[in-house]
Formats: sequence, structure tokens, C-alpha cells
Amino acid sequence: MTMANTPHDDSEQKNGTRPAPEQAAAQPAAAAAPPDAQPAAQPPSPEETIAALRAETAELKDKLLRAHAEVENIRKRSEREREDTSKYAITRFARDIIGLGDNFRRAIDAVPAGAAEQDPALKSFLDGVVMTERELFNVLERYGIKRVQPLNEAFNPHLHQAVMEVQRTDVPAGTVVQVFQAGYTIEERVLRPAMVAVSKGGAKAAQAAEAAPGSAVPPAANENPSA
Repeated sequence: MTMANTPHDDSEQKNGTRPAPEQAAAQPAAAAAPPDAQPAAQPPSPEETIAALRAETAELKDKLLRAHAEVENIRKRSEREREDTSKYAITRFARDIIGLGDNFRRAIDAVPAGAAEQDPALKSFLDGVVMTERELFNVLERYGIKRVQPLNEAFNPHLHQAVMEVQRTDVPAGTVVQVFQAGYTIEERVLRPAMVAVSKGGAKAAQAAEAAPGSAVPPAANENPSA
């Protein structure tokens, strides 16, 4: 009895329930090495890590030093502003007050020479005005305000204002020979320059100093100043 050959059942392959032998062999290879896989990144070496940390430390240290310097500058600037405010807060008030000193001096200069000795009442009045003027200057000095009376001194353009020149040969050129209005300073600043007349035509200050080594006249700041 001849047995019929059993036909090969390929229904599982057709239905997709079991992969073909060649497909089953290809799947493990594909899973093991996908076409778009990237090689794993290598960790930095200890030397690279140390170098990076040192660079970061240097940058942070630089920022810290800059911040510290900025804070110190702000502190110093605040101190200067506070000191200036304390020193010069009365500047506007002082400019008004020094006018009283001018009026006292005008009253004193208005009395003719020798008239006070002949009139006891006038002498008492004049003495009172002089004492009041002196007390005013003492009060101003306690607040850092000083009067500038530069008669016979060298002209200083930072403290004096020359309104005229006078031909004089008996004093070095650039010497203050007349004061029309006293000046004032408040601490290191000029509150009001002194209005003066300056000599011209005399010997230069350096020549005068060589001719008279013991002279008390300081060198002229400006040989031929003008108003």
C-alpha cells in the first residue's frame, strides 16, 4: 500500500505566525547592530576634569575680586560724598553771611582817620563795630570759612580776581597792591575770590628774591595778570 506524500503546510508562514527561517536568522543580527547606532561617548580624562575645574575656579575668583573692588569703590565714594556734604552744606548760607562782613568793613572804613580819637561817642561806636566784625570772623572760622586778605602777596589766580593793573616799580610784578573786596574760602574751596589790583612794571619775582634773599614777598604766580 502506497502512502500519499503529506503536503508541506506553509499556512503559518503565509499567516505570519511563524517567521521564515531566513528571516529568523536575520533578526538577531539586525537587533544587535542597528544601522543608525552611535558609538558611546568616552568620559573625560582626570587631567581634563582638573583643567576644567581650575578654569572655572579662576573665573569665579576673578568675578569675586571685581565685585569686591566695586563694593570698595562705592564705599569710598559714599564716604567722600558724606564728607563733602558735611563740609559744604552751608555754602549757600555762607555766601549770604559774608556780605555782613563787607558791610562791617565799609562802616569801619567810612570813619575818617583820627575822627574817633576826637569824638568819644564815635570811638565807642567804632570799637563796637570792630569787635562785632572780629566776632563774625571767629564764628565763620569755626565752620571752616576764612577771609582772604592778600595785600602785598603774590597774585594767585585760584584765590584772587585781578580787576586792574597798577604801574609799580617798587614791588615785583604780579604783587597784590590793593584789595577792593576780601575773598573767602570754605575748607579747600573758594567761596568768593578777592578782588584786587596787581602791580606791573616792577622786577620779576625771581630777580627780586635773588636781590633780597630775606624778602617776605612770595614768588608771583602770574607775571602780568589781567582782569
